Amino acid sequence: MKSTLFNMVAVLFCITLVASTGVGGVYQITKEPIEQANAQAVTEALNQVLPAFDAKTEQELMIDEMPIVAYTATNGGDVVGYAVKTMTKKGFGGPITLMVGFDAAGTVLNVNVLAQTETPGLGTKMADEGNPLIASFQGRNPGEMTLAVKKDGGDVDALTAATISSRAYVDAMARAYNAYRQVALQEHDADVISGATQPVKADETTEQTGEEDAREGGNNE
Repeated sequence: MKSTLFNMVAVLFCITLVASTGVGGVYQITKEPIEQANAQAVTEALNQVLPAFDAKTEQELMIDEMPIVAYTATNGGDVVGYAVKTMTKKGFGGPITLMVGFDAAGTVLNVNVLAQTETPGLGTKMADEGNPLIASFQGRNPGEMTLAVKKDGGDVDALTAATISSRAYVDAMARAYNAYRQVALQEHDADVISGATQPVKADETTEQTGEEDAREGGNNE
């Protein structure tokens, strides 16, 4: 058969149609398992940061133009705590996502690092049990704290040689407390300022670079 422009277009159309149909079929097959896995991951994270509960409701918020999800957990109809899936875009390696649990009075119960791409051995330590960041928040009400790392005049102990990651963690925690206030206290004008937004002074930059050069051979966080 003599090749023509029409024939070539027809063949390309058929190939595209078959490929798109295949992709659509795979999506339909995997959609439900993916949704179930995501739901299970959220449930596990909530169980790690909250007391025992038998029901939960969720509320989607936009804080600083970022999607935040707040959960109200109840047991026997009584509120036992709140959890907030919070995030920050200020991480050294990219966005960081946390699940933060609060009791009804706003005290931080636990923090679960859901996603981060920080430098191994430095910023990644934010996910370690008992690390300085979580130790600074656990058992305390963020509303009674200065939300900044100690280098910036705040109450939060930073990870060694990972100041940028530590500031980002504080930024996400401030956003979580903001969401808690909106959902639990109905303070819709809540505005919690995080020290993570403070500029780094020149002498701090030199100090941080020196610390992290020694640890990473020049891969500064």
